[in-house]
Amino acid sequence: MKKLFVTLSAIAMMAPVFAQEAEAEVSKSFHQVLKDYFIDGGPGFMSLVAIALVLGVAFVVERIIYLNLSEINAKKLVAKVEDALEANNVDEAIEIAKKTRGPIAAIYTQALLRLKDGQSLEDIDKAVTSYGALQSGYLEKNLSWITLFIAAAPSLGFLGTAVGMVQAFDDIVKAGDISPTVVASGMKVALITTIGGIIVALVLQIFYNYLLSKVEAIVSDMEDASISLMDAVIKYSVKK
Repeated sequence: MKKLFVTLSAIAMMAPVFAQEAEAEVSKSFHQVLKDYFIDGGPGFMSLVAIALVLGVAFVVERIIYLNLSEINAKKLVAKVEDALEANNVDEAIEIAKKTRGPIAAIYTQALLRLKDGQSLEDIDKAVTSYGALQSGYLEKNLSWITLFIAAAPSLGFLGTAVGMVQAFDDIVKAGDISPTVVASGMKVALITTIGGIIVALVLQIFYNYLLSKVEAIVSDMEDASISLMDAVIKYSVKK
């Protein structure tokens, strides 16, 4: 009984070690499988698919950083500017806008500078519209590159598929036989490159839709803030 207890205790103590080794083995096997599939798919075409993924993700990261920096508490900015204009202090309103980052603050700065110069409401409204369109363009910058890689990845995969099929037919011609063993190599290349291209396109498409939703949210805030700004400018002009 004592020996059994000792044996069970030893097993219990070694269980975490066995679990860690098993987990490491599974992780190693997974990476090895990916490496094998990459090689089996043909390093040439699979490298192109991988490059499309890397470049696409690079543009995604750049856009995420830019859009996150463009997001601000628009209501807080609007309230501060409105309070400054109600106090007839245009310089303070300009300073508030300049110290705030993002496209909304940039639009406010241009509009308030024109208000300080005594330009008409029509000119200020045109400035708000023009700078709003300009800032919208900045928000959407580089999104077209992401769509390019979304389209390029599966296209490269399909190209690898075509090459794999040609390779399969060449093998059939050389062997003079159409057995599964002869065509398996070419068919494997065809399927792996197609799967790789589709996976890359799906990943980038998810990120692209996420970025679009952020752009739409910021543009919506810009429009609301621009309307509030023009209302505040009109009230200020009436007082003057």
